[in-house]
Amino acid sequence: MTTTIELDAATGMPGDTEGCCALSAGPLASVEAERIASLLKALSDPTRLRLLSHVAAQGCESVCACDLTEPLGISQPTISHHMKKLVDAGLLTREQRGRWAHYSLIPAAFAELRAFLDLA
Repeated sequence: MTTTIELDAATGMPGDTEGCCALSAGPLASVEAERIASLLKALSDPTRLRLLSHVAAQGCESVCACDLTEPLGISQPTISHHMKKLVDAGLLTREQRGRWAHYSLIPAAFAELRAFLDLA
């Protein structure tokens, strides 16, 4: 199957501007780009996305690392490794309670990502 896209003669861009979009916040400064890249890099692993989704599903409640091994079928050392990456990126907080770590979302990090990804 072949798709043909007609280009505007003046701009060389696709003629249908209805689907056109731009970043609502404008271009990023170097520091902002580094920050967003670190967030996206942390999210670029399927295991981390699964872990994050389990934490996010609890809303404002923290999640014990001990409660993630069985439902995800992942070993505790693997969970610790990936959760550390999410904490280091600033997406989660970690609180030690006895021998187990408990994790919570950092809403401001997701607001930052939403703002960046807001295409208007």
